Amino acid sequence: MSGHYPCGGLNRRHLLLGAAAVVPMLSALHVSAQEKTLERGKLGIPGPYPGRVVEVRNPAMIKDGVKNREAIQASVARGMKELTGADDATEGWRTFFEPGDVVGIKVVPNGFPAAPTSAELILEVIEGLKAAGVKTNDMFVYDRYRSEFMDAGLHKILPDGIKWGGLTPENESTQLVVDFPSFRKDPIAGYDPDEFVHMNLVHNGHDPKDERTRRSHLGLLVTKRINKLVLLPVLKDHGSAGVTGALKNMSHGSVNNVARSHSTPGSNACNQFIPEVVSHPILRQKCVLHIMDGIRGIFQGGPFGKKPEWSWEHNGMLFATDPVALDHVEWTLIDAQRAAKNLPPVAASGRSGLNPLGTEGFDIRQPQHIALAGNLGLGVFDFKSPKGRRHTIDHRVVQIG
Repeated sequence: MSGHYPCGGLNRRHLLLGAAAVVPMLSALHVSAQEKTLERGKLGIPGPYPGRVVEVRNPAMIKDGVKNREAIQASVARGMKELTGADDATEGWRTFFEPGDVVGIKVVPNGFPAAPTSAELILEVIEGLKAAGVKTNDMFVYDRYRSEFMDAGLHKILPDGIKWGGLTPENESTQLVVDFPSFRKDPIAGYDPDEFVHMNLVHNGHDPKDERTRRSHLGLLVTKRINKLVLLPVLKDHGSAGVTGALKNMSHGSVNNVARSHSTPGSNACNQFIPEVVSHPILRQKCVLHIMDGIRGIFQGGPFGKKPEWSWEHNGMLFATDPVALDHVEWTLIDAQRAAKNLPPVAASGRSGLNPLGTEGFDIRQPQHIALAGNLGLGVFDFKSPKGRRHTIDHRVVQIG
């Protein structure tokens, strides 16, 4: 199969995926040259624990802005045990990883210094992978942008042997470039010309006659160089998507041409874009574990969190294989904090909605992308299923410390 729609041959399954998933105007197509060779095992999303979200609360993880590595270590260990039912944390890590695995660690550097993925969590994940038998030179810590990764200083905290960088390694304003000649030897840089999601959604100002504007290509790191991903989103709201969690970390963190999903205040399409990208079979197979950094949360002004008064010390860490369930829990946590601050829910916020702060950038926020992802079978959305549904979200809160 050619990876360049519409010129290449397309099978009926691909056409049905695009037609059934979203409205016709934004119909999407997952083009995967590897799809026939991928086998859906127990790992991948929604994974072996659909609907299960374990939240570990530990008041010692952060206090007055100072993080405690030992408390974070204890919280990660407990979360891995509770999620998997293992006797110890090492056994929990071995549920997902084994010797010979090549693992990508997707972090969130934006929001630095208020709320990026904590360095302490990244280091604990590396230690957990090592305990499972993964070699340090088979680990890749990355984000979409190398510049944001370095601005947060995450490269400075990594042990020797860990590879790091960005899928987009240099300044590139269009988000359409796939190949970066100066970085061809970089093991993280670049996008796969044969693996992409095609949507009839074009960034404001791009030439709709340019077929590149309709494609979001997966990073070469994701398609060619690793076989598993562990993703470390952060507990944050988002001006266009409502919240930014596990699903958006997958959709906007591992492909190019993502700004088309919210290129103007009035053309927000995160509800369609996020589930469609996450539905790509390679992402579905390789994303095996999500650990949400909820040590500090952002309830307004995310994802960058520039105002300290819009953040809070949640002292939580959330563990799941199901990104839909995880993000629905995140949504409730953020809305609860917003209610405590006399702010409307994220789904009611936007320039066209309730806006007491006068700070919204988009007409309507779209946290409903989480429910739509659940409808596509990417996870469990319901806290209490209606009659006839088998699965609900099991949000277990474990207090330690």
